[in-house]
Amino acid sequence: MQKWAKLYIAALIVLGSVASAMAVEVPQAEWERMKQRMAELESRGASMPSTSSMVDVAMDSKYGPGANVTTKTGKLTISGLVQVWYYAISQSERGFFDDPVVNGIPDNNRTQANNGFRIRRTELKFTADINENITGVVMIDPAREAAGFPQFPSNLGNNKKQNLVSPEFNDANGPAGAVNTSTIAAVQNGAFGGGPPRLLQDAYINWHGCLPHHDIQIGQFKPWVGEEGIRSSGELDFVERSMVGFQADNRDLGMSIHGSWWNDCGCDHSSIGNGRFQYWLGVFDGAGTYFDPGQMQNRPDTNNHKDLNARLLIRPLWSDCLGHLEIGGSFMGGRHGEGHNNDVFGTPYDGLNRPIEWAERWNAWASYMAPGALSGLWLRGEWTWIKDREVPGTVIDVLSAGTGPNGQQGVGETYSKQGYYGAIGYNFGKSHICPPGWLKPVELLARYDQFQNISTADLVRPDQTDRFYTKVWTVGMNYYVCGHNAKVQANYNMVDLPNEASSPARVFHTVHNDSFVINFQVMF
Repeated sequence: MQKWAKLYIAALIVLGSVASAMAVEVPQAEWERMKQRMAELESRGASMPSTSSMVDVAMDSKYGPGANVTTKTGKLTISGLVQVWYYAISQSERGFFDDPVVNGIPDNNRTQANNGFRIRRTELKFTADINENITGVVMIDPAREAAGFPQFPSNLGNNKKQNLVSPEFNDANGPAGAVNTSTIAAVQNGAFGGGPPRLLQDAYINWHGCLPHHDIQIGQFKPWVGEEGIRSSGELDFVERSMVGFQADNRDLGMSIHGSWWNDCGCDHSSIGNGRFQYWLGVFDGAGTYFDPGQMQNRPDTNNHKDLNARLLIRPLWSDCLGHLEIGGSFMGGRHGEGHNNDVFGTPYDGLNRPIEWAERWNAWASYMAPGALSGLWLRGEWTWIKDREVPGTVIDVLSAGTGPNGQQGVGETYSKQGYYGAIGYNFGKSHICPPGWLKPVELLARYDQFQNISTADLVRPDQTDRFYTKVWTVGMNYYVCGHNAKVQANYNMVDLPNEASSPARVFHTVHNDSFVINFQVMF
């Protein structure tokens, strides 16, 4: 006991000695000089030295929600999107091209009609503001690497051309004029993906704040086409884009300049884009075909020509009294492919010449959000027209008269597709009628969508392509837990496929493929 008491007394003596050594007395004369110096600084209007930098350093070093992310240079913002689906599709084993009796074409719909879960999107976006004029953006989406899932709103896909494989996996050993059933089965089971890598979505640099009301962008991003296709996937009205919107859901390599005027100060990057009059001009590689959206990103160009892009937007009404009206249009066009004078499989059509073909697409859209007593009501619509040429060997010929090894179309002539959609919705949370609390997070909506998504070789000239409309009626409900940051969406799609009764030589099977899709979303 005495031993511990002695140690305790020794510790107190040491601490007392340290405290007395640190207590340094400042002479009175020194205090007076310091006070006089401060008075002189105040009389000259000089500001006192700031100590906020020390506080800022301490705050920047903290961790947790709302904390700053430390970067080597500039400011880094991390955002993301997670979408998890559950879907159920009407069970129909026969496929759309199923024609075992007339033309001997087997086609089934088994793997594209199974119910299940899906990780639809897992976007992770990094936005780095290097300084007040330069921003770099990188976005990846690992979920895009998945293949074999059915598409919506129609599980036949937004460009159904065949049940053969892509050109990379074309069964060259199949007998001419015959459809290879083993190849069809492989594709239907999701064995082949094809196309460029899709993990890298956006990768671009944006320069702003130097040229008033303008910013310039270069890298990989979505060309400025239409409205729904380039809208953020986390802010879609429905679970999935319309068939029309899908045609512009495509990234490409290039650059563009954007101008924003009329109620847009153009002072910095955050303010650009809010103007009531805006325009975009761009140039892009344009590798691939407009009929296969999503196949142009992260790949080399296929020729020396580039695609030109122009988009115009105007908001003639933009107030709480008159509502918010937006109308716009866009164009994109260029020469695609290297050009062929003969069929890709070596069998020319008489009198047919195929130089490098001109491709183009046009879009027009309008949207309106009602004011006053009708607040909460909104309407949208969009139309698209696309002209291009299909990838050689990807369009089925139901008569097996094409020049491909399995009877498919070789190098086809250019042709056009078109479609439109119209949608209406009512958001109770923005309503003027003051609904009960349980109804405020609810939004009811409906959409009609039609597009010529089905293509097949012409019965007389296999180098020409016939196209057919799919029509989809969608009804749905959104429940906003925390706006678009956390929401649940439910859609029921009623699908109406085309029927071909003009010729007994072409048989289309009516597939029952209505579907129900529910989306669980978190965006941060």
